[in-house]
Amino acid sequence: MEHFDVLVVGAGISGIGAAYYLQARCPGRTYAIFEGREAMGGTWDLFRYPGIRSDSDMFTLGFSFRPWTEAKAIADGPSILKYLKETAADHGIDRHIRYQHRVKSAAWDSATSRWTVDIERGAEGEPHQVTCNFLHMCAGYYNYARGYRPPFPGEDRFKGQIVHPQFWPSDLDYANKRVVVVGSGATAVTLVPELAKHAAHVTMLQRSPTYVVSRPAEDSFANRLRKLLPARLAYGLIRWRNVLGQMYIFRLARKRPQKAKAAIIDMVRTALGADYDVATHFTPTYNPWDQRLCLVPDADLFEAIKTGAASVVTDHIETFTADGLALKSGQTLAADIIITATGLDVQLMSGLAVTVDGAPIDLSKSFSYKGMMYSGVPNLSSTFGYTNASWTLKADLTAEYLCRLLNHMDRKGFTQCRPVNDDAGLEAEPWLDFSSGYITRAIDRLPRQGKVAPWRVHQNYALDLLAFRYGAVDDGVMRFSGPSRATAEASAPATMEPALTA
Repeated sequence: MEHFDVLVVGAGISGIGAAYYLQARCPGRTYAIFEGREAMGGTWDLFRYPGIRSDSDMFTLGFSFRPWTEAKAIADGPSILKYLKETAADHGIDRHIRYQHRVKSAAWDSATSRWTVDIERGAEGEPHQVTCNFLHMCAGYYNYARGYRPPFPGEDRFKGQIVHPQFWPSDLDYANKRVVVVGSGATAVTLVPELAKHAAHVTMLQRSPTYVVSRPAEDSFANRLRKLLPARLAYGLIRWRNVLGQMYIFRLARKRPQKAKAAIIDMVRTALGADYDVATHFTPTYNPWDQRLCLVPDADLFEAIKTGAASVVTDHIETFTADGLALKSGQTLAADIIITATGLDVQLMSGLAVTVDGAPIDLSKSFSYKGMMYSGVPNLSSTFGYTNASWTLKADLTAEYLCRLLNHMDRKGFTQCRPVNDDAGLEAEPWLDFSSGYITRAIDRLPRQGKVAPWRVHQNYALDLLAFRYGAVDDGVMRFSGPSRATAEASAPATMEPALTA
């Protein structure tokens, strides 16, 4: 049976970044990347809807080790995918990727310090097994095979097309068509101005408003600085400027939510004009950063609304009709195409089934260690980015810490590591303090966090940087042991936490 020191699952932005760090900092270890789809890129290959782009600047969404050199800081999906492919090729990471390798389950055996991983490979789903010493999950945070799509009354009567953005048809013709986009999140605010360029009219139908902020697609300061300084130095300075700026704005929004709310609403009112009903369509009932803010580059959404090419309706769907939608207010919306930008189906570790020494594990009963490992589960880590900043900031730190952990085990002769919660009084809290629908729908399926480190999941890059890069690896919570079950039992404290079975 084929064996790897480290098996990375997922060839998106997290998996490519993890592979770079493994090569650079753990050069003696073998690794492979198993990717379930036919191509690398994750989100940036899967989503093909018009206008697909980042909602974070590329100086923080880009890798710390590879400068982003394009002019646009808010980049489109194809440019991001090109960046990922070039990174993988330049570092030889692409040679370690095995496509159409869908990881289904993983079974840990303490006697051998190994995971046995069941996969389905190829178009036919041929069953196959490999083993690894460490399993690192970089499969994202949502179900690639299914988006969130609530049923709507009467939708079978609609004579037009119903499309979910996660599965955008390549041949969809929306030119001169009446389009309704159901939703008000990042996908909706991206789609509306792009579709409005060619559609007869686009209506964004939302149940409730979302905070929408505009910023320039190009960072003029960054572009000037890159002309004066070497690329890597300029990139590092811009990256830290943006990180600190994001942290300041987030902290201000949390500390003075009403002031932050007023500032955002004033910006929208300035963009749309005093006569526009900002109170109805762009004034949420919740505070900023209770949910993620939506970013629109160069105010493109507001421009589409001002020209009349797009409009916003805040209402609830009563039923689909043959030619559109009937709303609870009594209003009707005519449509040729209805796009259900209703969100993602959150899924931890791609739905991987995990067993430890024959016992199935329910990760929702575990505590999250540093936001990347799970109490009672050995030699398993996963990447989950920030909700209030760029995903890659946390992904980079997670990969760095994984390498520190592996190298510590090498130096000390350990083959197993397991975060252990022996504090019976550790109070459980939801893993993410976030009220977005895609999170609240899945919160019972996610692990928990505690009130104190290392069980606390910080949404703060500076705190995580200190903990991940400079904090002790052998912190008293992470327990290490040798290759055999007997050695593991002899070295473990009496309070060793049992695995959390389903």
